[in-house]
Amino acid sequence: MCPRPRTATDEALLEATARAVARHGPARLTLAHVAAEAGLAPATLVQRFGSKRGLLLALARQGSAATGREYAALRERNPSPLAALYALADCMAGMAPTPEELANHLAFLHIDLTDPDFHRLALAQSQAARAEIQSFLDDAIKAKELVRCDTARLARAVQVTLGGGLIAWAIERQGTAAEWLREDLRTLLEPYLGKGRDGVRAKKRTPTRRGRAGSK
Repeated sequence: MCPRPRTATDEALLEATARAVARHGPARLTLAHVAAEAGLAPATLVQRFGSKRGLLLALARQGSAATGREYAALRERNPSPLAALYALADCMAGMAPTPEELANHLAFLHIDLTDPDFHRLALAQSQAARAEIQSFLDDAIKAKELVRCDTARLARAVQVTLGGGLIAWAIERQGTAAEWLREDLRTLLEPYLGKGRDGVRAKKRTPTRRGRAGSK
């Protein structure tokens, strides 16, 4: 007999998992949450991934493997290397439509730091991302958008600036996360700007009333 076709691909299930993690956080997440998001029975997830941990590990593995493709897409959409760096800031800001959703993503970091299997993937992803950022910086120097500098050190600073900037924005809640990260990136890169820069600029942070970001 021919095997029964799968009702959903693993990729679709992991996308549903990512949405459920953003909504509930990894600690509160249940297979029922993911199943509801994907429109199937929890038993299907058990059959495919074995357990909640197995599902989250598959999600982390997918994220680590996709790093190169994600940066290649940024490069393709932005011929200017400097513009690609700002597009990276926008992509990272997409993790934080609200401070609460960012908190759910950051809760995954607790797993990355305490579970050796998750940490191995997080480390590989972090190192791959830093190498891609350095490649953007090297290209920006070739395009005369940046002056010559130690791009390995600057790539590390960019990575730290964007990651830390998300947390700072979630605390301060001024403007949008994208505006905040763009300004932080502009501040970091400004001393290195060359004559061939493409004029990418960040919007100024605008003060907002206290409370939830985006509230009236």
